[in-house]
Amino acid sequence: MTSETLDLLVRNARLRRVAAPLVDIGVADGRIVAIGEGLGASARDEIDAEGGLVTESFVNPHLHLCKAWTLPMMDGAALAAYHGAGMGKALQAIDLASAIKAKYDAAWIAPNARRATALAALHGVLHIRAFADVDNKARLEGVKALIAVRDEFRGVVDLQVVAFAQDGLVREPGADRLMEEAMAIGADVVGGIPWIEFCDDDAREHIAFCFDLAAKHDADISMLLDDAGDPGLRTLEMMATETLRRGWSGRALAHHCRAMALYPSPYLQRLSGLLRKARISVVSDPHTGPLHARVRDLIEEGVNVCLGQDDISDAYYPFGRNNMLEVAFLAAHLLWMTGRDDLERLYDMTTVAPANAINLARYGLAVGAQANLVVLGEPDVVEALRFHAPPRHVVSHGRRVDLARMRELAAASAGDALDKNAADLRSRSVGADATARQGSVVDPARALGGMGNGSGGATG
Repeated sequence: MTSETLDLLVRNARLRRVAAPLVDIGVADGRIVAIGEGLGASARDEIDAEGGLVTESFVNPHLHLCKAWTLPMMDGAALAAYHGAGMGKALQAIDLASAIKAKYDAAWIAPNARRATALAALHGVLHIRAFADVDNKARLEGVKALIAVRDEFRGVVDLQVVAFAQDGLVREPGADRLMEEAMAIGADVVGGIPWIEFCDDDAREHIAFCFDLAAKHDADISMLLDDAGDPGLRTLEMMATETLRRGWSGRALAHHCRAMALYPSPYLQRLSGLLRKARISVVSDPHTGPLHARVRDLIEEGVNVCLGQDDISDAYYPFGRNNMLEVAFLAAHLLWMTGRDDLERLYDMTTVAPANAINLARYGLAVGAQANLVVLGEPDVVEALRFHAPPRHVVSHGRRVDLARMRELAAASAGDALDKNAADLRSRSVGADATARQGSVVDPARALGGMGNGSGGATG
């Protein structure tokens, strides 16, 4: 510990799985530089955790951000089909949900996405893998909107924008060209959904295209797989074998995999071995559909499993507020993970597990890690899950987040959606850095609390 003044000092922090007394956490240049009892250091900003639990920030590896708050714009037919018994009508639900995309416009998608991202900051979710549909109806409107919001929130919430072929590739001629364009203008991740193609050969072609595009852009891959009540669906296995064949181990992420609930155990054990070999993590969202991946079995087989929000008030789910503690609370009931070790595991599934799944560098609560932290009002994981309340303080990239500003953005109503900043999204250079943009809603210097006065609106 040097005698230099720190940027931030979190005092009286309680750490997970540590029986030791309360500790202080020192931060400088965006990194954690010291953890220990009674650090004798001065800092430009101090937070008193008051014995509350302090952990790494939350990570949401799966959010359809371009669809946030679109449910009021459509009827409930898609929702009813997706949530039907056995999920036998999941494909019909996707087709019904696609109707909204004829109205897609970055001018209203961006404000909705901004509101959802501000909610993430309020709940200490500082990393999101955010999906934007790419097809002949959606065109590139969702991608452009999410890239703009990604740049606005840079330094507060980090978004990985996924160019997502929601309606297929083989069954949606022209989507391949749009996917190419989406990656060219700045999307971060290649997204696929091969199970909705008409046959296994088309599914393999879908997967091969996604890997080709990822290799071209040195990008990670996220695929929604086997998301229906059909035990014959096998696109998770297809993706895993392609991952090994392409040398993309650790860079392909599997989402949903709900048909797994119907797989015979011998096949699941063999599949789990393939997932381990390919270093494929699985994202489960048990609260958004009647079936879900066999989370306990996967964990027992050594597969990295994490939780995602999935949806916020769209065709597939009426609720959601980008609160990963809430997601874990729901999962505790749906997965019957209620023992103390289970609850600790669920907390991991919203922090360290998804961080590993989406390849976050220098993530964690350790000296040398990037200082992305939450200071909770509760003393332990059980109480944190019980109340799933917003953190009292959030630290992003080593600085306190202005939660008052995030509340302003999160409170924006639908009538505020078409604000002056959204109106010119199409004319903005979507690949430019946020600092080059004019009229950006989120000013990082404002959204991150000022140093030296202990303020920043960080009372949650």
